[in-house]
Amino acid sequence: MADTTGRPAPKHHGLSAKTLRSLEHASGRLASASVAEMERRLVWFARLPADQRASVLLITQTGASGFVAWLRDSKEALQLTTEAFRDAPTEVSRWISLRQAVAMVRLAIEVFEEQLPEFAASEAERAALIEGILRYGREIAFAAANSYAAAAEARGAWDARLEALVVDGIVRGDAEESVLSRAAALGWDPAAAATVLVGNPPSDDPPTVVFDVRARAARVGRAVLLSVQGSRLVIVIGGPTEGGPKEREILARMSTVFAEGPVVAGPTMPTLAEAHHSAAEALSGLRAVVGWPSAPRPVRSDDLLPERALSGDPGAERLLVDRVARPLEEAGAALQRTVETYLDTGGVLERCAQTLFVHPNTVRYRLRKAAELTGRNPTDARDALVLRVALTVGRLARARGLW
Repeated sequence: MADTTGRPAPKHHGLSAKTLRSLEHASGRLASASVAEMERRLVWFARLPADQRASVLLITQTGASGFVAWLRDSKEALQLTTEAFRDAPTEVSRWISLRQAVAMVRLAIEVFEEQLPEFAASEAERAALIEGILRYGREIAFAAANSYAAAAEARGAWDARLEALVVDGIVRGDAEESVLSRAAALGWDPAAAATVLVGNPPSDDPPTVVFDVRARAARVGRAVLLSVQGSRLVIVIGGPTEGGPKEREILARMSTVFAEGPVVAGPTMPTLAEAHHSAAEALSGLRAVVGWPSAPRPVRSDDLLPERALSGDPGAERLLVDRVARPLEEAGAALQRTVETYLDTGGVLERCAQTLFVHPNTVRYRLRKAAELTGRNPTDARDALVLRVALTVGRLARARGLW
């Protein structure tokens, strides 16, 4: 065949101009046959609403037209194949998964392989068409993967921003409803217990931090919400973290995702709606933990009450009064005076008994009683510090008329 200048018409991929024109005219039929095969062989596809199936037909027709254009100029292959998905409705990826999209591409390629040979004028053209559709199908598959990857990245970026808003709301103690609704959108169970863990982020790259935290959370089997807030990493851990060794081990394993330095855990709250209390105490503990260089990692905010009180945390002062000073006073002057004298004598039992003019066994009994009331054993060095600070805070609060 010759063109208008009398020269032979050019061939593309070993195909004549006549074959290309025939393919171009039949592209709509090929696309319809592909969609019909999808309806027959893919159960889930047949159940799609009519408008969604029509969208798939439109994409398939664009792909079929792109195949003919690709055969004419393979140098534009990537651009042409990408166009098959560029004009697709943005919601397609919401109701068709990547696995399902690959299944549709595979079926369309099979239909094209079956029907293309009838357009070939020779065995050479037949082979060229089969090779072309296979190569073009590969390009289509890559284009689909890129389209879904871009959609996933966009959703991931949005989820990350939403998650940061949730954690920021918990830290700032925002309205419960907004925090809970956003957390629910992220798949968090609002009725699950929540514990806030704070420390230094292990990296300056937030995506790396998010990956490390989620990988660790997956290994311990817990849901998490996290946010990198400047020089600190805030993690909300779902489920109980107090009680038996297994629950306490959760905090120890999650603390490994933080950089070197202290890691503080707030109290476990019954629901996410109350998690702001855990966050407030954890952050208070993080500011005060420098006063206890040998603090364990992680350390509970309740174990940092003396340091928090000395740093000016009124909440810690109230807790020391409620948990230690008031129970000792209400138990009687003798018990409180025994604890104070024991601490003042440097923890020497005999000297304490001599100062009080009682038998050492009486001192032992009273110290055990004090430990039962406050949960702090005066014979333990750390608990002795808590008791001393609590008694001092209690006296100051009473002097100011706060108790």
